[in-house]
Amino acid sequence: MVQYLTLPARLDKAFILSLLVPFGRPMHLRRHAASVILDRVQLIAALFAVLVPLGAVIDLLVFPAPLAWQLVGLRFASAFAFFLLAKKRELSSKHPYRQAMVSLLALLMIPPLFHLCSADALAAASVTQTQLLVAELYAYLPTVVLGGLAIFPLTALETLLLSIPVIATGSISLLFAEQHLSLQQHGGTLWFMSMMLGVAVFSGMSQCHYMASLVLKAMHDPLTGAFTRQSGEEALNLLFRLNAMAEKPLTVAFFDLDRFKSVNDTWGHEAGDRCLCALVNSLRQGLRRSDLLVRWGGEEFIALLPDTPSENVPALLQRLREKGFGLRPDGQPLTASIGIADSHEAGIESWKQLIELADQRMYQAKSAGRDRVVSAQATVSLTPAAEVQRAAET
Repeated sequence: MVQYLTLPARLDKAFILSLLVPFGRPMHLRRHAASVILDRVQLIAALFAVLVPLGAVIDLLVFPAPLAWQLVGLRFASAFAFFLLAKKRELSSKHPYRQAMVSLLALLMIPPLFHLCSADALAAASVTQTQLLVAELYAYLPTVVLGGLAIFPLTALETLLLSIPVIATGSISLLFAEQHLSLQQHGGTLWFMSMMLGVAVFSGMSQCHYMASLVLKAMHDPLTGAFTRQSGEEALNLLFRLNAMAEKPLTVAFFDLDRFKSVNDTWGHEAGDRCLCALVNSLRQGLRRSDLLVRWGGEEFIALLPDTPSENVPALLQRLREKGFGLRPDGQPLTASIGIADSHEAGIESWKQLIELADQRMYQAKSAGRDRVVSAQATVSLTPAAEVQRAAET
């Protein structure tokens, strides 16, 4: 199964590394992080697209007309850039994280570039105390941007890399305004920027862990630990598209425990829960790390098998069934009816059609006497365990 961040914040090597660098992060977690980052970029950009032009009133009141209108022009150019970032767009199916990081970098660079374009003129035209105060506030734009990184779920390395162009642009702006940098004059500003960057690093790491914890809880069934149906549908949608682009098969195995209702009716729901957990534990031992197990509903489970032709699946499932899916409360072996479908089969154009076909074949297995695997190639009949059970009953 895919590896996840654990809920407890254990200070082991894997936990610390997951907060420091983004490498090795599971695909579904990267996609969720990308979605969060892109949504926040769009929200912040929408707010600034409205708020930034309103500051033109201050520029017109404080600065002489030529400079004021230059600042107003820069404000509306910035507002237009924010507006473009705020436009709703779908998350890329190929490179969602790259898309999110590019959007975030564009958002971060607008205020420093605004100051870079105005720093020289502000330094030359600021004479009164009010003008000097407003010009100094503009100089803090890169620092404010560094603080803004704190609201995004980023690893320490990502925060540091994103801060480099912001700090570089802010330093160039100071050079334009002052012609030189001195520790005595600018030490306080640099210290403040460092403090804001430190806060952003720790806040981003904290959000990464919190987001991973929430995703882990939301994506997994609390009883069995399998994926929930909602997270399974998201994984199906993504895997179907990725396998289609790579021209590789995606196979689905649809499991339904046989006569499960009788377990609940006779021995109670706790006994039924133990049977479900036994099935999931058995399947996990036989599936690959790249395979996903989804609780589709009640006693129905789906195994997603990427890059696996359907003709290779029955042999795998037969081995699983021979080892057993666990025991019923009366000591008899648990059995399941299983339907298999392959994305390369004729007529399969979406993941929903793939699931429907696997579901139909699962019902065919039940109609044929249960404890069977039905695929496009063949129907595999009773397991040895079931035969032993039938012999004991007769």
